[in-house]
Amino acid sequence: MPQLRQPRPLNAAAGSAGETPSVDVIDSSYLESLLGYNARRATLTVIEVFLETMAPYQLRPVDFSVLSLIAHNPGITSRQLCTTLGILPPNLVGMVNTLEKRELISRQPHPRDGRATGLHLTQSGEKLMRDAEATAAELEAGVAARLSPSELRTLIRLLKKIYQPA
Repeated sequence: MPQLRQPRPLNAAAGSAGETPSVDVIDSSYLESLLGYNARRATLTVIEVFLETMAPYQLRPVDFSVLSLIAHNPGITSRQLCTTLGILPPNLVGMVNTLEKRELISRQPHPRDGRATGLHLTQSGEKLMRDAEATAAELEAGVAARLSPSELRTLIRLLKKIYQPA
């Protein structure tokens, strides 16, 4: 397991007694040694581009994820969406209602579970997702342009090791 860099003592930057310290060069090496810091910085970069690029579709990242799962899994239930995306059911209810009001999805009886409702894209939802997923592929390519295809595959594989159960 890699060793984390130990932070410098907090008072190490101070000069002699009574002198107010100043910073000319920022030392962020401790933060840059942390997985969470790096993951968050990368996420913020990707999300900023995503929000800008997906604005014409009026899709936030979570909306896109929900619609993409419905597109690739017609009839998926709300419970399955919550489990797959790690969303709490109360948070999904409003989102599903909004997507339904936008006429992007429809609810249909589940073929095997009379208590469940399957979610399906409408024709306008299918068109929106075809366009949005093509746009997402372009933006991902742009964001990952500094990585080789092999590096990108490795990065995705390593990130999945963190959030997917063993």
